Amino acid sequence: MEITFVVLLVIVALAILALSKTVYVIQQSECMVVERLGSYSRTLKNGLNFVIPFFDQPRRIYWLDHDVLTTSSRLDLRETVFDVPSQKVITGDNVSIEIDALLYVQVIDPVKAAYEIANLPLAVAQLAQTSLRNVIGEMDLDQTLTSRDVINAKLKAILDEATDKWGTKVNRVELRNITPPREIQVAMEKQMQAERERRAKVLEAEGDKQARISRSEGIRQEQINLAEGEKEAQIRRAEGEAQAIKSVADAKREAITLVKSAMGDSDLTAKYLIATDYIQKFGEFVAQDGDKIFVPYEASTALGAMGSIKELLAGSKN
Repeated sequence: MEITFVVLLVIVALAILALSKTVYVIQQSECMVVERLGSYSRTLKNGLNFVIPFFDQPRRIYWLDHDVLTTSSRLDLRETVFDVPSQKVITGDNVSIEIDALLYVQVIDPVKAAYEIANLPLAVAQLAQTSLRNVIGEMDLDQTLTSRDVINAKLKAILDEATDKWGTKVNRVELRNITPPREIQVAMEKQMQAERERRAKVLEAEGDKQARISRSEGIRQEQINLAEGEKEAQIRRAEGEAQAIKSVADAKREAITLVKSAMGDSDLTAKYLIATDYIQKFGEFVAQDGDKIFVPYEASTALGAMGSIKELLAGSKN
C-alpha cells in the first residue's frame, strides 16, 4: 500500500513536471527561442504555447533586467536603454576628457540575438566605447563640446551597421556627460568671461555710436528746420516790405495825381512836391531846441518856389 502511494506521488510529480515543460505562457512584447535536442526549433510568440517536454528546451540569453546583466529564457522585444560606462578619451587636439553615453537598443531578430553573439549587452556596450573613442579622436575639444548631434549621428550609424548582424537595431544614441579636465574648465570659463566682456564692450560701443549718430541727425535736422524757418521768415519779411513799398508808392502816386489835378500844371506840381519835401526834412533837422542847421543854396531856390506856388493858387481862385 505504501509502495503504491509512493509510486502515485512520483507519477503525479512527473506529470506536473512534464506539464510545466510542455506549456509556456509568453507575455506581450516577449519571445522565447526553443531548441530541440540542442538545435534551433522555433521562436515562441506571445500567448499560450506548447512544446514537447524534455526534447524542447528554451535557449537562455544574456539580457539586462533592471540594469543588471542576467541570463533569461525570455527575450524582451521592447526598446532597452544600455548605459555606456564612463571612459576617458583623447580628442584630436590631445585633450583627455571623460565621456559617457546612453544607447536605445531594440532586438528585431531573436534568433540572431541568441546565436550570432554570446553576450549581446556586453558586446554592444564595448562596441559603443571603442566607436566613441574613434569618433572623438577625429574632433578637437571645441567641436566635441558643441557638436553633440554630430557625434550622436555618427555613433548611431556605426553601431546600427555593426549590430545588424546580431539582430539588433540601435534606434538612438545620446551623449550624457562630457567632462574636460579641471584646468581646461577653468581656462574655458576665463575665455567665456573674456568673450562676454568683449561682447559687452562691443555692444556699449555700438550703442554709443548709435547715440552719437542719433544726436548728430537731430542737430542736423534742427539746423535744417531753423534754416528753413529763417528762409521762410526772410521771404515773408521781403514780401511784407515789398507790399509796404508798393502801398506807399501807390499812396504817393494817388497824392501826386490829386496835386496835379488841383494845380493843372505838371511843372508846378513837381516844384510843389520838392518844396514840401524840403520843408518836411527841415522840420526833422530842428526837432530839438538849440539845433543849428545850415541851409544850402539849392534849398533857397526850392523855398522861393513856394511863393510862386502861392501866387499861382491865389490867381486860380480869382
